[in-house]
Amino acid sequence: MAVKIRLKRMGKIRAPFYRVVVMDSRTKRDGRAIEEIGKYHPTEQPSLIDIDIERAHYWLSQGAQPTEAVAALIKIVDEGKLQTKEPKTSKKDLYEAAVAAAGGKGEAGDTPAPRKKAAKKAEPKADEATEAPAEAADDTAKAEA
Repeated sequence: MAVKIRLKRMGKIRAPFYRVVVMDSRTKRDGRAIEEIGKYHPTEQPSLIDIDIERAHYWLSQGAQPTEAVAALIKIVDEGKLQTKEPKTSKKDLYEAAVAAAGGKGEAGDTPAPRKKAAKKAEPKADEATEAPAEAADDTAKAEA
């Protein structure tokens, strides 16, 4: 069985991302993989390349053939030329920075009290529920007569 390390396309029409997978060379592009060893998001700036390099080297030692694209990705990860994106700041940190810039009125102790929930509507009484079927029975009796 010929095993290849290749990209499995996922995502939307104009927003693709790929998984680096090990699969039989005869399976279709998005078919079942033997193992997923990484992911590749080319549309992000800089591109996200996350490959488990130990598993990639294991499969290469077992005779798996990488495609040209995967060979280039493995080379980038091996050489350490991988660019990383700065971690995204949390919304809470952004909020606190905006409050501090506005004058510092919204500290943690100054949060407004939570709103009260609206009262639920009362369910119909048992007497009203029993009267409705009786009225329907009177209407059907009048229709039969």
